[in-house]
Amino acid sequence: MCNNCNLNIDAEQTDEFGQKLLEIVNHSSLSLMMSIGHRARLFDIMSEMEHASSSEIAEKTSLNERYVREWLGAMVTGGIIQYDPALKTYFLPAEHAALLTRAAGSNNFATTMQWFSVLGSVEDKIVDCFREGGGVPYTEFSRFHEVMAEESYNSVVCGLFEYILPLVPGLEEKLKAGIDVLDIGCGSGLALIEMAAAYPESRFKGYDFSQESIGRAKQTAEERGITNVFFQVQDVSQMNAANSFDLITAFDVIHDQANPAQVLSEVNAALRTGGTFLMQDIAASSNVEMNISNPLGPMFYTISTMHCMTVSLAQGGAGLGTCWGKELACQMLKEAGFNDIDVHELPHDIMNYFYIMTKT
Repeated sequence: MCNNCNLNIDAEQTDEFGQKLLEIVNHSSLSLMMSIGHRARLFDIMSEMEHASSSEIAEKTSLNERYVREWLGAMVTGGIIQYDPALKTYFLPAEHAALLTRAAGSNNFATTMQWFSVLGSVEDKIVDCFREGGGVPYTEFSRFHEVMAEESYNSVVCGLFEYILPLVPGLEEKLKAGIDVLDIGCGSGLALIEMAAAYPESRFKGYDFSQESIGRAKQTAEERGITNVFFQVQDVSQMNAANSFDLITAFDVIHDQANPAQVLSEVNAALRTGGTFLMQDIAASSNVEMNISNPLGPMFYTISTMHCMTVSLAQGGAGLGTCWGKELACQMLKEAGFNDIDVHELPHDIMNYFYIMTKT
């Protein structure tokens, strides 16, 4: 007997859901192909070409024609690239290039597509965690720091001077005069290096617990000849840096921490009176019902399951997850000693809220 048979099933609803699943299959496939298109610089180079054959594209990109041709097939059938069957040529419309190339900056969706292959590399380990608990540590994620650096460049560096720093009244003048700045969870240090280059009178420090990321940051700063920035491997829950900084930033960092409450308390203690804490974190609610209408809701919960929550749990941490949300974030900031909390949304970044707190 079929336990799943139900004579009351609405055939039309089943068909509609089947169509949705079919779209998911195709869109999931396209995400992998778009990641390859980004990494192989196919989008960047095609954006500079007119209608071209697969051989011409392969020659221009110095890639294997057979692979390029198959990739183009996915892009054409997926509606990403246009195809002329009479001439057998391919073309990337400018309107699509505006959202798929490195020149697009913070609008480059192709950068984000890389996450799905990165996260897929730990699927077996995540399934084990579903059965046994625990988490998957950072070290298990192939290319994580490389992709995170690109993502940070798009969401932080591209809007740093135009949108983010102006959120704090008078901050630019202080940076020009010279203040002490700390970026916690600095990763490869791209935002901090740009600030150090723009404000040579200020002193900048970057803390991260990843030796690989700190190594990248030091190398970049050295190559650019920037001497007013210092990077250090550091557990930011144990900074012990009372009254040391005038500005502390945390870009997409807090919800990954093993002990986020302790980190926020350390940040409050490390700020001088009148100093500012600028925190970027995911634009979501703490309540799942409020995230149903969020256009990035499924992605946020997926990244949380596959990375943000699990890396915290791997350290025996709180496992806040990507969607810890504005409500819990504000509550934890108040518990850490921050009273006046301003939350902003910026036009260049649909993924994050920006929290501004001044220590009184």
